[in-house]
Parts: sequence; C-alpha cells; structure tokens
Amino acid sequence: MNHDYVPRCAMLIYAHPDDIEFSAAGTAARWARGGCEVIYVVITDGNVGSHEEGMTAVRIAEIRRTEQEAAAQVAGARQCIFLGYDDGLLQPTLELRKELVRLIRRHKPDAVICGDPTVFFPASTRINHPDHRAAATAALDAVFPAAEMPLLYPELEADGLTPHKVRYVLISNPADPTFYVDISETMDVKLDALREHRSQLGDWEPEEPLRARAAENGRKVGYKYAEAFRLITLRSDEDVDEPVEEIEAQQHVEMTPE
Repeated sequence: MNHDYVPRCAMLIYAHPDDIEFSAAGTAARWARGGCEVIYVVITDGNVGSHEEGMTAVRIAEIRRTEQEAAAQVAGARQCIFLGYDDGLLQPTLELRKELVRLIRRHKPDAVICGDPTVFFPASTRINHPDHRAAATAALDAVFPAAEMPLLYPELEADGLTPHKVRYVLISNPADPTFYVDISETMDVKLDALREHRSQLGDWEPEEPLRARAAENGRKVGYKYAEAFRLITLRSDEDVDEPVEEIEAQQHVEMTPE
C-alpha cells in the first residue's frame, strides 16, 4: 500500500453519532495527520439512543452532538455537520439526497466514506440498523450520479454550488473488502475518539474487541492494524488535469494469515 496517498478533502457520511468512530475514525485520523480536510456528516442526532430513565429525546440529542464534536476533534476532523434527522426513522429520501448533494458540491471531496447498504446481517448475533443502510444508500445516491449532473438541481448551481465528481468512494465494513487502510499509528486515536461517546459506551470498554478486529484486518495485508473497505473508483487520473497518484496503488492482494 502506498502510504503517501492523502485526499485533499474527505467526507464521511454516516447515520448516527459514534458510527464514524466504530467504522472509519482510524482512516480519518490518518488522513487528517497528512493534511486532509476531513469533514464528518452525521445525518441523525441519535435522539432515541438511550435507555436511561427520565432521559428525553431533546436532551440525548444534545449530549450526542457534544460527544460527536469531541470525537471529531480527537481525530482531527475539520468540521462536523449535523443534519438533525430523527434516529430510528431515517429513509433515503429525495430530500436527504439533495441535502447531501449540496454538501458534496460545496466541499468538493476527493473521497467519500460511508457504510454498506447491502449488509443486513453483519454477524450471526446482529441485524444491521436500518438507519445505517438508509444513510449509506442516500450517500451513494448523492455521490453518483446526482452530485455531478449539471442539469440536476439547477437552483444549487445558481447558488454557486457547481457539479462535482467524487474520485473515490470507500465503503466501510463491507461483506467483501478490497482495500485496507493502515491505522497502526492511529489505532489509539480511534479508541480515544470512540471513548468520547460516553452516553453509549457506559461501562463497556471498546479496546479489546476493536483492536482484535483491526488486527484481523491487518493480518490480511501485513499491517498491525487496519480498517477494511470496498473501494470504488469513479474518476481516474486520465479524467483530471493534474497527475494524482491512483489510490488503487494502495490495494493489496489478500495474503494468507499466518
């Protein structure tokens, strides 16, 4: 893997506060250290994410926004954008797609990271949250083709938000990963960022299971720790004026673990 690749700007689009920390905060921190403008987009406020007696949706939303902003700061993200949708009710609507297109056209990320909308059963003991799938679907539909179509949303272009073609999409925790990011130097940052979500972790300590998963990913490609993605290339070097090193050069043929 070529360790030198860093996008100019990367946008991470997920459903809930803490989704980024579980999925891709090691990669976000790595890129931020390399000078990337990292932008978090959190679609819902996680405002039903509490079993605490007497807690209200308004109060937990405030808590979770504060926790997410702290986690973003730990990872080095430049900005954390909240769209304020209700937790547990998310749908990949045309309205949401347009909001995401607006953000993509405004910030013009080279890379977008989101979840996998096709994963329903990530483990034999888990069902993937419907908000995760809805957020991933909305993100992908916004990236392609909506964000790059000049005749779509002319009112956005009238506001100066011109079409933008994202170069790369990284799908986190896919069923069939094709690309691994070395997070050996940012594994501790990922854990520290996740620990900011105190309302969700309670007494649970995430270090052992998260290190084990990252180590398992890393063994496949010769890293101590890694985050796994499915890589989609939408814009190659031939499509741009300036030569930019292909991210595919970072891909690995999967090695047999020892």
